[in-house]
Amino acid sequence: MQKNPVRIGLIGLGKMGQNHLRVLAMLKSVELVFIHDANLESARRLGETYSVPVAENLDQVLDQVDAVVIATPTVTHAEYVRKVATNVKNIFVEKPLADTLQEAEALHAFVQQHALNVQVGFIERFNPAIQQLKKVLDKSKQIISVDFTRTNKLSARITDVDVVTDLMIHDIDLALYINGPVCTVSAHGVKEGQMIDFASALLTHTNGRFSRIQASRITEKKVRSVQATCMDMYVDCELMRKEIVINRQSEIRQQSGEPYTISALEETVEVRPQEALLIELQTFVARCQGEAVSLPDALAGLEAMQICDQIQKAVLQ
Repeated sequence: MQKNPVRIGLIGLGKMGQNHLRVLAMLKSVELVFIHDANLESARRLGETYSVPVAENLDQVLDQVDAVVIATPTVTHAEYVRKVATNVKNIFVEKPLADTLQEAEALHAFVQQHALNVQVGFIERFNPAIQQLKKVLDKSKQIISVDFTRTNKLSARITDVDVVTDLMIHDIDLALYINGPVCTVSAHGVKEGQMIDFASALLTHTNGRFSRIQASRITEKKVRSVQATCMDMYVDCELMRKEIVINRQSEIRQQSGEPYTISALEETVEVRPQEALLIELQTFVARCQGEAVSLPDALAGLEAMQICDQIQKAVLQ
């Protein structure tokens, strides 16, 4: 049975918002009803480019959509979620869920109270390399530790959040997704005033696993990598190149009077070349259409913020 397109409104047309616009405009399962941005001139230009109506007043259009995508500055996330919730139950909000832990806690409670279907924009969960990595690790005899590294030069467009809630939060979510709940957090970093630009954290999970996470935006080189140490293998995952290499110990031998000989097996995992944002938005649309798909919800957004808060306090103390 053919499902009706999901009528969606997009709020926020910065760099990430324009990426959402590009993908939403090409999805046949979506009817893009309106776009909205504080910069009306920019919104009108993009509206003409994509043949999408521009909404100057949100109050006049929210009753015309089934879902809303919020890609505004972090400090406005909570405000927009509360605003659209009067008319719309299906809400996609870019990460982080809110700009502070206290606001994230209040927003999570609001989402529960109003039975909202909220997806938080943890795009790396939808990276095909991460999806394959998760399948590989789920078959491991025992995961010991997973290391996450994410570096980027400071962007002029990011002025309201530090490296923890800008970059590291992606890997905090992945650590929770792969290794489960956390019992202890330790961290150190480099700060300028109250703004953290480099952070390194060790998460100890309740199942005994470790996650080591490093994030920097004072580094020229852009790095997105995950390495997993397991009892039966070592897995190296490059998120940008979407490459996964597994090193397995296949055989250990010792002849009389001779040293050990270790025979190792290297294996490359095929990763489909798909765009993470496309998969992410397709998942959101499927959820809006009533499908029981797994996605990072408001609780996932809150749990990531709880870890962020502990790391920030450890670095800033």
